[in-house]
Amino acid sequence: MAGETFDVILTHEHTDFDALASLLAAALLFPEALPVLPRQLNRNVRDFLALHKNHLPFLTDRELPRGRVRRAILVDTQSANWVKGMDENVELFIIDHHPADGDQSRASRFWFEPVGANTTILVEKLMEQGQDLTPVQATLLALGIHEDTGSLTYSSTTHRDARCLAWLLQPEHHVNLEVVAQFLHHPLSEAQRALLEQLIAHSEFLEVAGHTIVIAQATAPEFKEEISALASRLRDFHETDAVFLVIDLGDIVQVVARSTTDEIDVGKVAEGLGGGGHTRAAAAPVHGPGVNTQTVRDRIVALVEQHSRSALTVGDIMSAGRPQILRPHMTIQEALELMQRYGHEGFPVVEELPDGREVLLGVLTRREADRAVSHRLGNEPVTRFMRAGQVTVRPDDAVSTLRRRMIESNWGQIPVVDDQGHIIGIVTRTDLIKLWDEKALPRRHAEEIAARLQSSLTPVQHHLLALIGDEVDQMGYTVYVVGGFVRDLLLGTRQAGSLALDMDIVIEGNAIEFAQRMQRLYGGRVVPHRRFGTAKWLLDDPDHPVDREKLLAGLEATEKEAADLPPHLDFVTARTEFYTEPTALPTVERSSIKLDLHRRDFTINTLAVCLNPERWGELLDFYGGLNDLNAGIIRVLHSLSFVDDPTRILRAVRYEQRFRFRIEPRTLELLQDALELLDRVSPARLRHEFERILQEEEPERTLARLAELGVLARIHPELEVDEWLADRFARLRAALAAPPEDPESDPALREEAIERLYWGLLVFRLTPKANQALFRRLGLRGETQRLVQGLMTFRAHLEELDTPGLPASRAVAILDEVRPAAVALAAIACADRPQIQQVYRQYRDVWRHVQPELDGNDLIALGLPRGPLYRRILTALRAARLDGKIQSREEEVEMALALAAEAGADKVQRTARSRAQEHGQAGKGI
Repeated sequence: MAGETFDVILTHEHTDFDALASLLAAALLFPEALPVLPRQLNRNVRDFLALHKNHLPFLTDRELPRGRVRRAILVDTQSANWVKGMDENVELFIIDHHPADGDQSRASRFWFEPVGANTTILVEKLMEQGQDLTPVQATLLALGIHEDTGSLTYSSTTHRDARCLAWLLQPEHHVNLEVVAQFLHHPLSEAQRALLEQLIAHSEFLEVAGHTIVIAQATAPEFKEEISALASRLRDFHETDAVFLVIDLGDIVQVVARSTTDEIDVGKVAEGLGGGGHTRAAAAPVHGPGVNTQTVRDRIVALVEQHSRSALTVGDIMSAGRPQILRPHMTIQEALELMQRYGHEGFPVVEELPDGREVLLGVLTRREADRAVSHRLGNEPVTRFMRAGQVTVRPDDAVSTLRRRMIESNWGQIPVVDDQGHIIGIVTRTDLIKLWDEKALPRRHAEEIAARLQSSLTPVQHHLLALIGDEVDQMGYTVYVVGGFVRDLLLGTRQAGSLALDMDIVIEGNAIEFAQRMQRLYGGRVVPHRRFGTAKWLLDDPDHPVDREKLLAGLEATEKEAADLPPHLDFVTARTEFYTEPTALPTVERSSIKLDLHRRDFTINTLAVCLNPERWGELLDFYGGLNDLNAGIIRVLHSLSFVDDPTRILRAVRYEQRFRFRIEPRTLELLQDALELLDRVSPARLRHEFERILQEEEPERTLARLAELGVLARIHPELEVDEWLADRFARLRAALAAPPEDPESDPALREEAIERLYWGLLVFRLTPKANQALFRRLGLRGETQRLVQGLMTFRAHLEELDTPGLPASRAVAILDEVRPAAVALAAIACADRPQIQQVYRQYRDVWRHVQPELDGNDLIALGLPRGPLYRRILTALRAARLDGKIQSREEEVEMALALAAEAGADKVQRTARSRAQEHGQAGKGI
């Protein structure tokens, strides 16, 4: 009847298998809706329907009933193809895997999922409701996922696509894989082959943003077949980064694009032409006045430049800097020792000619060296076992060129040379493999990092780093900020103005020369350390002031803002290091940023951010640090990390607890295997690590984990971490945070370094003997030692101080021998003893302030002989005052005279008494 309404399911013209399969899946999910075939189908889809249409629910536009379309469900498209019965008021329900491409306000519902095939979105719903499928239905759905994911090989493929395909391939669905293969790789028709030949003949190769692209033009006004299959064939034929077909069909110019890399977003290019698609597959019908294949070609070039990232080159992934090389006369054994020292898998063999030029002879790998030594041929020259040849690449060569050279030569390490043929770096198979993880590519996140630098630094500090980048750039060097600063920046734990004074600024070049340049330009003083290639630029030296006006030129900074300049900056030459034996300090050699980062402790500390103007904010992540940071993992870079430096054991646990991360299993295994090496670490280095732990916000968490792993027992078997310690640490923090008027507040605590106070609580329960052993093991001295000694004095009198009714004078006599911070800390340690708390508060608030009215001058006036007697008398007077035995000055005089008499000063005492009487009432005027 004419008044009836119904729902339809629609998809795009030039229908492919993903669109057709989506049409079917939607029909199964919404059985009340009618699935309508578009007018134009791809040839392989048309051929499939010719065989199987009778087993599928599709209708044509002509087969729709009379009436009005109430709702149109759009699948694999966001633009409705108008069919009979549709009007402006139709309700739209969009199901698509392409991002929204315009105004979706007319859509009442919008299902978008970032998956490889649109079919996947709908098959997931079928899985949820346990939909039964016929073999033809299951085969078509499998075709849809296969086609739009390249059989699960395209970069847009997700685990969800694979899961849906696996469900379809379950035996009960009877998917016919022969049919899938037949229609995925459908032979070309005569018309398609003729058009392909025309496209090949008119293919233009262009270099755009470092990528090789092909634009192939053709004229085919009578062509009615599928074009997308030709794009894939041409892409495979030319082996380029992207291919664009530009075909004049008479009424329109049809563009079909394919890309082999996410660096070229052909979807964005197609959008610019009025079409759309994915990053690697897209299309656009172009029409309008003046449109022809040449004008469209020019627009494509402009759009590719706009929507492409520069191609990765060898220079982006290589280890820059002259690598270790072998000379022809060197023996296999000597080469193997170098490989073991530096941990490399191969070295180039280079001969120096009489005129100073160098010639590459080949590469010797670790495997070949090991085999030669196993055959007792270690004394043979390296030239006997090297892989001979002169395979090299240049820094600006594309990564695809490198990959091809490696395959052709079977070399795993290829030297990188400059225009003069000098070796300036090396690139390895491992460097290529790391490119599989797109997130780990060196050039990512520049805009995000730049924004974070802006928000995490004050204007003055940000200006200073930018200035460093500019000045380094002028010297032809590259500069990076690395390590903990970058880690905290990515974690979001840096607040505005929190520029770390220990920020690592690493220069690929000569850091000392750069620091001296900054001194010449802006003042200050440079302290070089030539052995390690480092330099400290002092900005606060009063004898060598910096020129602030020049340094901050272009920045309108107030005097207060200018104070944000750090007192110094440390510049480090990019270097590598090796250890001659476990726990020894490393031997250092100049190297590249990549090798500099490799010497660091954990992957999360290997991230670097470039400060050069052209690369500002560019993140370098050679060792998976970003992935581990996102996953919350502490991981060492190599299996000998804890052997090289056992203090990394304590650092690993500190980072784990600070960031609420976890030490990954293999790293934990290596950590526990290296515990005994802590016995060989110097006291100063151990002490430094413990100080860092005790400076954490909640050090008890790190200490508890160290105890759990057996680390504390290795330092001293009596060290204990339990609920008692956690409670006392928390009480200490509360006391330090309490306002002055709070009963828990004690100013003596705030005068001590927090790490000393924590240490005092940690060792409070240890015996004096154990504490002495710890003093020696960690080299504790100075203020820490004095604080602990005070605590030990308190401990020695603990039971006496905890005795009810203890005279105040006795308590004061004990506590006066202990520094005030130690008394306050001991009171925290004894929080569960009420008597101790009462004695502490009385001592803190009253007793320690009690003094006799008489002093030494008064005793002289009394005629008492000078000497030790004065101290005894004044001490006794104070004790009597504390215990309430005397309350007045007169009583003090009487007591002083009595004490003098007891000391054998009778004559003196009588004289003093008569002097007192001469002045009237005893004691007055004294």
